[in-house]
Amino acid sequence: MLGQCRYSYSVLKYCKQKLTFLQTLHNSRKTQISFCSTRCTTGRRVLGIETSCDDTGAAVVDEYGNILGNALQSQTQETVAVGGVIPFHARDQHKAHIEDVVEQALKEANVTVKDLDAVAVTVKPGISMCLNVGLSYAKKLVQEHRVPMIPIHHMEAHALTARMIEQIDFPFLVLLVSGGHCLLAVAKDIDKFLLLGTALDSSPGEAFDKVARRMKLKNLPECYNMSGGAMVEHIAKQGDIEKFPPLEILSGNRSCNFSFSGMKTYYMRLIEKEEKEQEIVASNVISNAGDVCASFQYSLVRHLAKPLHRAFLFSEMRELLPEDGKTLVVSGGVACNQYIQQGLKKVCEKYDCRLVCPPPHLCTDNGIMIAWNGIEKLKAGRGFAEDPQSQRFIPKVPFGEDLTSDVANCTIKVRNANLL
Repeated sequence: MLGQCRYSYSVLKYCKQKLTFLQTLHNSRKTQISFCSTRCTTGRRVLGIETSCDDTGAAVVDEYGNILGNALQSQTQETVAVGGVIPFHARDQHKAHIEDVVEQALKEANVTVKDLDAVAVTVKPGISMCLNVGLSYAKKLVQEHRVPMIPIHHMEAHALTARMIEQIDFPFLVLLVSGGHCLLAVAKDIDKFLLLGTALDSSPGEAFDKVARRMKLKNLPECYNMSGGAMVEHIAKQGDIEKFPPLEILSGNRSCNFSFSGMKTYYMRLIEKEEKEQEIVASNVISNAGDVCASFQYSLVRHLAKPLHRAFLFSEMRELLPEDGKTLVVSGGVACNQYIQQGLKKVCEKYDCRLVCPPPHLCTDNGIMIAWNGIEKLKAGRGFAEDPQSQRFIPKVPFGEDLTSDVANCTIKVRNANLL
C-alpha cells in the first residue's frame, strides 16, 4: 500500500512538472507570436544617413514606405549667402550636427539602433570629406550595436525614391537633375542602370544658382531664404519667355548628353548687357529680371527635352522600355521646379508615358531616400557590406552601364519644333 502511494506521488509530481513546463512553453510561444505580429505590422526598418554634400540627413523608413522618423540639418541659407558649397565648412557642419540629427530621427521613430534591420549610408559619389563624416558615424553605429551596413550610391537612391510613393515597375526611364548632376538612364533593377546621357560640364542646378547670383535676386525681399533655383522660378512667373530668343545648345550633337556651361555664359552676358543699358549699380536688380528668368527657364527646359525625346526613340529601337505603361521618374533638387515638370510632362504625353516626380521634400538630398534604397536592397537580399569597417567612400564613380556612345552612334534626329 505504501509503495502504491509513493508511486502515485511520483506520478503526480511528474505530471505537475510536465504541466508547468508546457505552460511555460505556451507562454513563451504566445510572447513570440505577439512579437512577430507587432514586427510584421511595423515591417523591417532601416536608418538612412546622408552627408554627400551640404545637408546632414537621417531617417528611419520601414519596408512599406512609411517614414517613421526624419531629421535634416540644411545648409541652404549659408550656401546661398556665400555663393556655393565650401567643402571644409560643409564637413564641419556635418560633424557638428550628425549625432543630433540621427538621434532625432531615431527618437521620432521610437526605435533604437538595435531595433533596426540595417543602417544605410551614402558612400558615393559626393564631396570626400563630407562622405567621410557620414560613413564614419555609420561604422560606429553598426560596430556598437551589431547591425548590418548597406552602402548606398547617392544617384541610385534619387532614382528609386519614387518607388516609395507609387507603384513603379522596372524598367523605367529616369532623369536626375540637381545641383551636381544631370543624368538620363534606364532603371532595370535596384542596382542596374543603363546610362543614356550625362552632363558634359556643369549641372542645371549650378546654372540656376549662377544666374540667380549674377542677377542679385537675393536682394529682393520676396526671395528671402530661397535657393537660387527657387528664386529664378519665382521671378520667372512675372516675365515673358518671348522677350529674348531661346538659346540652342549642342544643336549638331545627336546624343542624350547635356551641357550647361554655354547657357550660363549666355545669360551672364545678357544680364551684364541689361545692367549697362539700365545703368544698374550696386545691389540693384534689373527691371526686366522676370523676362530674363523666364527666358532662362524656357531655354533650360528645351535643352532637357531634346535628349529626353532621343532617349524615348532610342529605347524604342532597343526595346528597353515596355510598349505599354512607360514611366519617367524625374528626381533631384531641380525636379522641384514646377515649370520644368510641366515642360517634361508635354514630352511624356507624346510617348504615352507617365511622369512621376517625388514631392519636393524627397527630391532634394535627404536621409529618407537613403533609407528607402537600403530597404530595397534589404528586401532583395543583396548590397550588404561584408566588412563594414573596411568600407570606403568613393567621391567619383560611374552611374550604371555607359550607353552614351551607342545613343550617339544611332544619330537619332529630333526636330526643334517638336520639343515642347
